[in-house]
Amino acid sequence: MREYSFTEAQQHFASVLNEAKREGTVCVKQGDGELFYIKAATSRKSPLDVEGADLGISAAEIVGIVREGREKSV
Repeated sequence: MREYSFTEAQQHFASVLNEAKREGTVCVKQGDGELFYIKAATSRKSPLDVEGADLGISAAEIVGIVREGREKSV
């Protein structure tokens, strides 16, 4: 893991972020010795974000099936 001084990290911030994305983590050290770690976050996807399935039927047919099901349950 590469360590940058605070000043270096400020001057080359985009490069530091790219390196964190590539390598996993980058360390930034302040003048007083305090350390900070920059880590790329993983993208979060909703479990409901799925691809649609081609059922080979039209929207009108789907609406008809739903209406028919509602009429039967009354």
